[in-house]
Parts: sequence; C-alpha cells; structure tokens
Amino acid sequence: MAAHAGLTLGALGVVYGDIGTSPLYALREVFHSAHLPVTPGNVLGVLSLLFWTMTVVVSFKYVLLILRADNNGEGGLIAMLALATQAVKSKPVLRARLMLLGLFGTAIFFGDAVITPAMTVLGAVEGIDVYAPAYHGLILPLTLLILAGLFAFQRLGTGTVGKSFGPIMLVWFVALVALGLPQVWAHPEVLAALDPRYAIDFGLTHKTIAFVALGAAVLVVTGGEALYADMGHFGKRPIRWAWYGLVMPALAVNYFGQGALLLSNPEAIKNPFFLLAPDWAEIPLFGLATLAAAVASQALITASFSVSKQAMQLGILPRMRIHHTSVKEVGQIYVPAVNWALFAFVVVAVVFFGSSSKMAGAYGVAVTMDMTITTILTFFVIRHGWGYPLALCVAATGAFFVIDVTFLASNLLKVPSGGWFPLAIGIWMFTLMLTWKQGRRLLSDKLREDSIDLKSFLQAVFVSPPTRVAGTAVFLSGEPGITPNALLHNLKHNKVLHEENVFVTVRHHERPWIGFDRRVEVESLGNNCWQATLHFGFKNEPDVPEALALLRQHGIQLDDMDTSYFLSRDIVIPTIGSGMALWREKLFASMHRNAAGIADFLHLPANRVVELGSKVEI
Repeated sequence: MAAHAGLTLGALGVVYGDIGTSPLYALREVFHSAHLPVTPGNVLGVLSLLFWTMTVVVSFKYVLLILRADNNGEGGLIAMLALATQAVKSKPVLRARLMLLGLFGTAIFFGDAVITPAMTVLGAVEGIDVYAPAYHGLILPLTLLILAGLFAFQRLGTGTVGKSFGPIMLVWFVALVALGLPQVWAHPEVLAALDPRYAIDFGLTHKTIAFVALGAAVLVVTGGEALYADMGHFGKRPIRWAWYGLVMPALAVNYFGQGALLLSNPEAIKNPFFLLAPDWAEIPLFGLATLAAAVASQALITASFSVSKQAMQLGILPRMRIHHTSVKEVGQIYVPAVNWALFAFVVVAVVFFGSSSKMAGAYGVAVTMDMTITTILTFFVIRHGWGYPLALCVAATGAFFVIDVTFLASNLLKVPSGGWFPLAIGIWMFTLMLTWKQGRRLLSDKLREDSIDLKSFLQAVFVSPPTRVAGTAVFLSGEPGITPNALLHNLKHNKVLHEENVFVTVRHHERPWIGFDRRVEVESLGNNCWQATLHFGFKNEPDVPEALALLRQHGIQLDDMDTSYFLSRDIVIPTIGSGMALWREKLFASMHRNAAGIADFLHLPANRVVELGSKVEI
C-alpha cells in the first residue's frame, strides 16, 4: 500500500503536470477563440463541454481502455506501434502502412513537445497582467529566462527534481480545489453543467461557433497521452488512483469555480483562473503556477529524451550522444542535441506568438493527431493482437475515433493562425525519420550485395592462417554471417588475427524489454571464432560489453583489458537512382556523417576501440 501511495504521488508530478496546468488558460481560450459572449447559457454550455470532454477522452478512452494495451508493462505511441505491427505481421502491406502512421505520430509528438513548455510557462507568467499590469513588458523576458534555466538544468538530470514533482503538484491540485470551491459554493447553479444536455444544446444552438470552440476545448485533455506513455514508470493502478482520486475532481472543481466566477462577473474572462484568488493569495499563486508550469514542461522534455532514445534503438533516428544522469535509474537520460533543438524552437515559439492566447492557435493540432493515431493503432491491437470480435472492436474504438476526428477537424482550422508551426516541426521530423530508415535500408542492401560469407571466408583464411596475436577481437557487423569490413581491413594492413575472434551483431526489437536469459545467441565458427547476436528491446540499454560478459556461460572468457573492438566507420556517398531523391540521399549522408559514434551508443570502452573506414555508394 505504501509503495502504491508513493507511485501515485509520483504520477501526480510526472503524468499529470501537463493536464494539471490546463486551468491556467483552457476555459478562457474557449471563449476567446470562438469570440463567444459571456452569457449564463454559454458559460454552462462550455463548462458542460469541457467536463464531458475530460470524462469521455481521459476517463473512458485513456484510463479505462488505452491503459489496457500495455507492451510488457510499457506504454506510449512507440509501444503501441510495436504491438500493432506485431499483430499484423502476417499482412506486410498493412504493417508497412501502420508503421508509417506510427512514425508520423512519433514525429508530430515533437511538435507538441515544443508548444507545451512555451504555452504552460507563458500562461503562468501572464499572471503579471492580472496582478501588476504595469509590468506587462516583463512577461516575455521572464518567460524566456525561466525556460532557459529549465533547459540548462537538464544536463544535471531529473532525479533530484523528480522527487519534488509529486509534492509540488499535490499542493497545486489542492490549490485548484481551494480556489474553485468557494465560487461553486456561492453559485451552486453552475453545477447544472454536469448535465451533458447543456453541452449538446450548446452545440446545436451555436453549430459553427461550437465546432470552432472544440479546437480550444481540447486544451483540457492535452497531456492525456502521458497517461499511457508513463505507464511503465508507475503502473496502471497508481495512474488510475491519481486520476479518479484527485486530478479529475480538482480540475472539475476549478473549472466549475471559474464558470461560477463568470456567472457573477463576466469581465473576469480576461483571466478567470488568476481572478479566482483573493488579494492575499495573488503572489503565492503566481509563484505556485509558475512552478507547476515548469514541472509540466519538464515532463514533456524528459519524455522527448525517452522517445528519441527509443527511436534511435528502433533505427528511425540517427544516433545521438546520450548522457546517463543516474547510476541507478536507466531511464534518467539527457540527450544534448534534442534538448537544445527543443529550446531553440521553444524560444522561436514564445517570441513569434508572444502570448498564450495567440499560441493557443498552435496548440492542439499535434495532440489531436496523436490521439487519433493512438485510437487507430488500438483497433488493430485489440482486433488482430487480442482476437476480439470485429463488432466489439468497432464499438470499443469507433466512438472514440469519431470524437478524435471531430476534435482534429476543429483544430485543423487553426493551421493558418498558428497550427502550421507544430505541424511543420512534425513533418520535418517525419522526413528525417523516413530518410534515416530508408537510407539505412539502402546502405544495408548495398553492404549485403558486396559482402563475403563469413564462414567461407574463415575457411579460406585458415587454409594458410596469418599470425595469431594474443587477446580477443570483437568485430561489429550489421548482419550476422557476413564478413565485417573491419576484419578485411585488419588482415590487409596488419597481417594478423587475434587468438579469439567474436563477430557481433546487435539486434533491436519492437518490444520494450528483453531479459538477460534471451540476450545472447552464440554459434561456434571453429578456430576460436564465434558468431554472437545480441538482442535488445527498445527500452533496454544497448550495453555491448555487459551483454558480452554473458558469453562466459558459453565457455568464452573475455578479459576487458585484453579485448579490442573493431568498427567499420562507413562514409556514405550519395548517387543518383538509389531509390530516394538526391536531396534525401545527401540528407542521409549528412545525418550518417554527423551521427554519434557507435562506440558511445553501444557503451564500448573508448580506449579499446579501433575504427577502420570505408566508402559506400548508395
């Protein structure tokens, strides 16, 4: 019970940071975006729309349905993609299409990772306009200063601050209730909005305006994807307990409190959240809101590191340098290239849009696309993976699909006014991913065409063997059974062969975890030579020396001080007609050239690595 309580507290900080800070701007933006007059009927209709959006999308779709689709305990779009593609592996055309869809969903996530920190921090700092409008000019500089500190902090790791996420957000959710409850108590008529008929009547009465309002109403569920993505960190039960026990009630009370305030004072639509606070609480609330916004931003930044690492291991992003910020927690990582790229785009977003109201035009497009893609992939998981009847699968996902598409269609109206920004980031990331994946395939095909069968080559070598030198040589190869270029270079230039030779191929699989009992496959090639295949899940740490230590179980003793690692550092030369446009070939060549060294990525000891280059035309 104590363990569950601790996980529930942690879930408050990491999982619910984004959705927990939506009261800062969500209700206000529904009225602003649709230019709705603040009348009692509109207030009750919008409140009902927000409440039932939260209930259907988060409580029903994510908490009850999507959390069931775990991949060995892990969640998130990449985990769902792995489940869906495995479920239809006997249908190659469908599998390829789902892979493209999942890749686009993963790419568009980065657009959300840019907009969310900018929106949440800017929305919190805009409290200055309510409490001290004379200092309006400080909003942008203060926002950029907070964001700069947040991104600079990442290199130190999230372990220390992560422990404080839960308590901070616990105080935040309690504050949401404390702010909203007095207004609800004073104006209980606002509770009529719990009746879904108010949302229906609002839609039927306003039609086009209500459809536009949906684009802002989605702000109350941004962060819903985090419920699924962070399932592996906390488990289903703590996430569900936190949502039903505190998060949803706190959000509902605060939204209804803002609505009650608008019923009595329509002018409060300027910033209903901060105007809920009494005079004595203004400064503490401003500080707490800013801190909560930073927590929400931190969660998305950390998630972007995790998604990037998983994408690298699945071969859909080039290798980047990864720093591990904890000796105990493998999930605590820092990816400098991702961190500073995000920061650059966040700065552009803050400066370009200038206010959270204008930024709301960019918010929601990426989120609703990811929600729609998740629903589509869920259908294929429960239909083809779990084998449920077609009618049940359609019923389980069809209603959510209609809702997701409706929200997506509404948000697409924002594309001219700012929605193009995260969409452009997503399309560029999708282009990079597709180019890297396709380029790697072309490179692999080219190397395979020019390759020499390893067993045949070794048989020929040992007819008249070269001089054997002490120690063990580990040759890394992309394909098992193929003679590595590094071995050919070593024999050509050094005219020697080590006493023991291990030919290693690293395999990354579309599943999160692969245990040590299935980590290594070994085949003896004779003459103290072995073929070893190392298996890693996309959430496993690809630590080659650690995995090779398991070879002792097969009678192969590796001495760390007497083992050398030979790598082939290929130089890619783009050529016309390889299967990609020339500009994409050049892009792949540039990505390949600038990718982090394979030695770093596979945790090879730098002082024991020998890189031998070769040129490959694709």
